[in-house]
Amino acid sequence: MQQSHYKWLYLILLSLVWGSSFILIKKGLVGLTALQLGALRTALAAIFLLIIGFRSIKKIKKEQWKWIVVSGLLGSFFPAFLFAFAELEIDSAIVSILNSTVPILSIIIGFLIFSVRSTKNQVIGVFVGLLGSIFLIGSGATVNTHQNYWYALLPLVATTMYGFNVHIIKKYLQEVPALSITVGCFIILLFPSLAVLYFSGFFKTELLQQPEVQVSIGYIAILSVVGTGIAKILFNRLVQLSNPVFTTSVTYLIPVVALTWGVLDGEIFSFWQAVSGIVILIGVYFANKKRRVKA
Repeated sequence: MQQSHYKWLYLILLSLVWGSSFILIKKGLVGLTALQLGALRTALAAIFLLIIGFRSIKKIKKEQWKWIVVSGLLGSFFPAFLFAFAELEIDSAIVSILNSTVPILSIIIGFLIFSVRSTKNQVIGVFVGLLGSIFLIGSGATVNTHQNYWYALLPLVATTMYGFNVHIIKKYLQEVPALSITVGCFIILLFPSLAVLYFSGFFKTELLQQPEVQVSIGYIAILSVVGTGIAKILFNRLVQLSNPVFTTSVTYLIPVVALTWGVLDGEIFSFWQAVSGIVILIGVYFANKKRRVKA
């Protein structure tokens, strides 16, 4: 199969996996705190990746480890906690739509930090996408008055980190195999994750014996292995096969999957929220639209 075909396959698989992640986070929060969920998600993914790919870290050069650390923190560790805390207050479907701002923020970061030139279409996309995000947060706060929509800022902080991570991998880790990047990142993250679990009281026997906690751990185990471990390998490979904007366009399809799960779980999604979500995706479309080449 040609590389161009592989990147589309990875894109579809990631959309299905990551689109289901938000409902798994929601279910995990039934028995776990946000701190416990974020740390457990990272720790289980790290253990899984160490089992399947420990030898791959030999392919990481000494001077590349600093970027592995940065990539791990921005691409996995902090976002795991930010998304968990966000879903304490706002619906999983809304969080998934805010996650769609990754391509837009990637363009802003690329222009401001990595000297990546922006086209007119990308500027339009950034403006439209950010406008849609403001409308989404505002309309959500109006419809769901019992929810604290200040927490909607947390997914935006996480997506900003994702935007940085995409450019870091593309610029500094392009020659490192995807599995090596992923395993290297999670080796770094394993010990701080275990420390958070310990200090949050996760290992107490009376907690682990609770049925709702055991069910939540099951959901997070699925999220960790499939949604974090395997998906991270696919994502890092996708970055290498394509460009940062195409890679982050996985967020086109993630909201569709996440919204389906949210509606099935009884979440309320208003007309104006739908309109705002469409506006964001229109912004992402323009942000990803290629410049026409003159004949």
